[in-house]
Amino acid sequence: MLVLLDVAYTQVYLQSTHRGKIDYVYNSKARNYDVVILGSSRANNHFVAPLFEEKGLKTFNYGMSGGHLFEASLLVKLMVERHYKIKNVILEADLNLANEQQSESVASKFLPYIHSSKVIKAHFAQQPHFWANYYIPFYRYIVFEPQIGFREMYEAAAGKPTKLLDHLGYYPLGKNPNANMKNDLTNLKPLNNRYYEEIKEVCKVNKINLVAVMTPMCTNTKGLDYFEKVHQVYPEIYNYENVVVGDQYFSSCGHMNDIGARLFTNIIISEFFKK
Repeated sequence: MLVLLDVAYTQVYLQSTHRGKIDYVYNSKARNYDVVILGSSRANNHFVAPLFEEKGLKTFNYGMSGGHLFEASLLVKLMVERHYKIKNVILEADLNLANEQQSESVASKFLPYIHSSKVIKAHFAQQPHFWANYYIPFYRYIVFEPQIGFREMYEAAAGKPTKLLDHLGYYPLGKNPNANMKNDLTNLKPLNNRYYEEIKEVCKVNKINLVAVMTPMCTNTKGLDYFEKVHQVYPEIYNYENVVVGDQYFSSCGHMNDIGARLFTNIIISEFFKK
């Protein structure tokens, strides 16, 4: 019964292309992009992909809310496995440099494909519970039921879309009058991050221009010297933490609203894509 359930669930996910950014990549072939955007919610909510398109740059925002560099690295590897042709990758690399953990809520969405992709298998091979996820039928669907269990499988089978692919992957935020406009980064320390290094290597091998940037935080944040610490570890990462100033441009302390995101995106376009 477990084997049959595993096969049935997996077959549904192997046909899905509309639920999220992972199945959108996995079940695709050879897309061409001028710009691919990677990172966490601070990429997903901060880079307005349609503004790149207005400049004639084929673009998609593959930032994933809740994601870490573990998932960003795997996603770009999948794109290479699918023979994507990418000219530029914009990577949000700031707060996510402080850990090398997987985000279970995001990483679990790769697990339906773990038997079908050598890249996914290899990426998870050193993670806890790999043996169980890979060798025990249906185990991963039980453990990660909220992410890939019955409800998600059913909605994928029914062809129910989400909003995650709207606006070329960019997810705009509104102004939140009750937002917490305070943050404390004093305990964060940027690492020599394994998955950032993987992304750099993938881009180098495949002749992709990598633009790594730090994105804005609200003014009332303690420990803003964290961004300088990042620059000390990785001098090639551009610091844009303070280019958008004012709480009116933020939905929360770490996430700009749509107005702020548009200001920020226009700055990035003007500085890196003038031609």
